[in-house]
Amino acid sequence: MMIFSPIQNLIEASIAQFDTISEERKALLTQISSFISAQVANQEPVRLVYICTHNSRRSHYGQIWAGVAAAYYGIPQVETYSGGTEETAFNERAVATSERLGFRIEKTTNGANPVYQVYFADDVAPVTAFSKKYDSDANPKAGFCAVMTCNSADKNCPVVFGASARVATPYEDPKAFDGTPEESAMYEARSKQIALETLYVFSLVK
Repeated sequence: MMIFSPIQNLIEASIAQFDTISEERKALLTQISSFISAQVANQEPVRLVYICTHNSRRSHYGQIWAGVAAAYYGIPQVETYSGGTEETAFNERAVATSERLGFRIEKTTNGANPVYQVYFADDVAPVTAFSKKYDSDANPKAGFCAVMTCNSADKNCPVVFGASARVATPYEDPKAFDGTPEESAMYEARSKQIALETLYVFSLVK
């Protein structure tokens, strides 16, 4: 497997920063690792659904970086998904940020809510990214871990039906910086934070 070099470099930089994650945060992330480890031990598919309100930014970053982390650490049978409490679109700013960080992205449909194929290596299947509700037919109905990536979704979905595990790891929304000079930097910072923590999750899988 040959991960694109900018992403490989970002992975290595993230691994070197695992010690910057707080102990409180590590305790939450370890819950996701435990779910993954249990599924692997039982030779069951590892299904992760990243959920935020609009399924437009943070949940897509989670889905994409989980795909990268699973491939990097060689964890089998990992399927990554995302969803929201409502459907919007994979935000164009988040798409552009992912391209700047080294992903190759192909838009395969048009319209208000396009479907994107997100590649991080030539020899690994891409991550399919588009906005949808978390209970969409495109997402698993049972046996998955729901990872809540925003406080609003965490509050509005106290129970995610069908989830075998539910873990809240909220992130600040880069949307707050849309149209400001800090926009690009904040989107990149959020993607890198999610990369760091997702790679940490997979590094613990036994």
